Amino acid sequence: MTRIFPRTPHLDGTDIEGKRRELLAYFHSSFDLYESLFKLLACDEAYFRKPISLRHPLIFYFGHTATFFINKMILAGLVKERVDPRLEAMFAVGVDEMSWDDLDETRYDWPAPAEVAAYRNKVRAVVDQVIRQTPLVLPIVWQDPLWVLLMGIEHERIHLETSSVLIRQQALALVRPDPDWPPCRESGTPPENRLLTIPAGQVSLGRPFDEPIYGWDNEYGQHQVDLPAFQVSQYLVSNHEFRGFVEAGGYKDNSLWDEEGLGWVRFASPSHPSFWVPGEEGWKLRLLAEEVPMPWDWPVETNCLEARAFCRWKARETGLPVRLPSEDEWNRLYDYAELADPSPDQRASANLHLDHWASSCPVTRFAHSELYDVVGNVWQWCDTPTYPFDGFAVHPLYDDFTTPTFDDRHNIIKGGSWISLGNESRRAARYAFRRHFFQHAGFRYLVGDAVAPVTGSVYETDALLAQYAEFHYGDEMFGVPNFPKALADIAIAAHKHFGNGRFESALDLGCATGRASFELARAFDRITGIDFSARFIQCGVKLAESGSLCYSMADEGELVTTHQRRLSDLGLAEAAKKVAFWQGDACNLKDVFTGFDLILAANLIDRLYSPRKFLLEIGKRLNAGGLLVLASPYTWLEDFTKRSEWIGGFKRNGESFTTLDGLKELLSPSFDLVDGPRQIPFVIRETKRKYQHSLSEVTIWKQRA
Repeated sequence: MTRIFPRTPHLDGTDIEGKRRELLAYFHSSFDLYESLFKLLACDEAYFRKPISLRHPLIFYFGHTATFFINKMILAGLVKERVDPRLEAMFAVGVDEMSWDDLDETRYDWPAPAEVAAYRNKVRAVVDQVIRQTPLVLPIVWQDPLWVLLMGIEHERIHLETSSVLIRQQALALVRPDPDWPPCRESGTPPENRLLTIPAGQVSLGRPFDEPIYGWDNEYGQHQVDLPAFQVSQYLVSNHEFRGFVEAGGYKDNSLWDEEGLGWVRFASPSHPSFWVPGEEGWKLRLLAEEVPMPWDWPVETNCLEARAFCRWKARETGLPVRLPSEDEWNRLYDYAELADPSPDQRASANLHLDHWASSCPVTRFAHSELYDVVGNVWQWCDTPTYPFDGFAVHPLYDDFTTPTFDDRHNIIKGGSWISLGNESRRAARYAFRRHFFQHAGFRYLVGDAVAPVTGSVYETDALLAQYAEFHYGDEMFGVPNFPKALADIAIAAHKHFGNGRFESALDLGCATGRASFELARAFDRITGIDFSARFIQCGVKLAESGSLCYSMADEGELVTTHQRRLSDLGLAEAAKKVAFWQGDACNLKDVFTGFDLILAANLIDRLYSPRKFLLEIGKRLNAGGLLVLASPYTWLEDFTKRSEWIGGFKRNGESFTTLDGLKELLSPSFDLVDGPRQIPFVIRETKRKYQHSLSEVTIWKQRA
């Protein structure tokens, strides 16, 4: 590569205008580089043909990062208007291969690449203006609205890497080399890997929330551990070393794979690493946009399941307890090698940050003390499922960056790859992928006793989620009926009396953990549950898939009790088959969410950033004569909704103007109020001895035919 790409900026100092220029350069550099990556696509077809079945086509990722800027800046109050609501609904969510994603391309009318490029230009201008004109106070910290600017840039740098993996998986005929993305051309004799002893030591991880440099939520908090001495491979496992596993029939030896690995092997039927290409002239390696004769001294790239199987094979061959390092042990290697984050003004002493090539390189190229490639070249799989540090907290404007991965199915990767920029290149970075996923990731192995797994239940670390799980599925409290069930009963009864006579499709908007969705399915043929929070949706998804849900509730102090709830106990097991959960923004729903006979919006409108827009547009989602059921305690707070967006709860012309007054004003042109208002109580348990008791006002509106 011919230049050094900007590093993650420090967000403190005294030179306001200098910092503004630095942020502008950081943004435009990232935006330019991301668009440059897509020059590797040879034709429009490459944007629309899926490289793999479990992900969207590349056109989605081309638009997604720009949409992310707009969505987060709207939530932060930095911009007021959308650039293109249609595209921003299409490109908003659905990135990770989560169980609730519907990746059926027939549901999307993808725009042309030229249209998305034009959209990106408009977004670029908006972000540029925000950086130039928003009042800037240093340091920029976690709570600052401008924090989301860094969030958008670092998010795009993540997708630079994940999109490069998809391009690497795209059909070779649909990509082309580009001089801005030159691969390494060095290759030589593969080294014989040997074990080095790493002395015992202490590892201290975690960041304070006031550190003036951007980070993702999982980096914050505290974690400390004392590690015994262990042995580790000097080099990353090379293609040559992994070839022994392939030629020994490792992919066909069931004894080398755990249950999850066997499931993947049966699904994918692999016989070699994904980026290896067999041929009459011998093995080749697929790079971004070309195939080259196999560089046997480069690191092998595998998913975590393959890396684990190799370690079991190596253990059998050597008689040693070979395994993948834990996250803590990788950090011990980092300390042992006395490494530091990349310097802002000189090339990294590692194949990192696009400082050298647009590909891997020989595992002997970059020495870090006695070890090689402690950072860079490829990510390194750790045998640690991602978990929260003590003191973990979600960012209020991105509450589902990490929490959906606290499921013991996503393993941590460390060290970064050749294309890891910004936050990804830092020691503090903690990224995780499902174990069957491919990144530019390989591994090194360790010899030592198995370490106790470090786990952290999302329910024990997320009090709000546990509260809502209990609110939806827990026991009756103080004689107050279950609120989601009560609302569903009211909605069903109202639809029988006032509705359009059809019970085909209903929408539970702001479904949270999903109880009302399941209850509505007792009467309707199809239920769609939508919530902004992926972590809330996961509760409903787990119930729909397994029929049961476990979570922990705070009793007092550090004491918790664990609860298990089953749909069968609630009489909802059969109804669950009719429910589908989606993540979505109620103020900017995808076009496919339409044609409903009933919409329930429970305790939603006073938590939206634009409730007026929601109420003015929700009618187009209903069939003629359909019902809109609104419930809300009308707890208007500027933390969620700007004062100018409140529907009521203020003085107008010297007189009290209630939310009900506002609802009538906004809905009466298209709806008739057919029932209510009525007050429905609900109770939310915080601890064993602390509860919230509230009233939600329910109104039922019928859309005029």
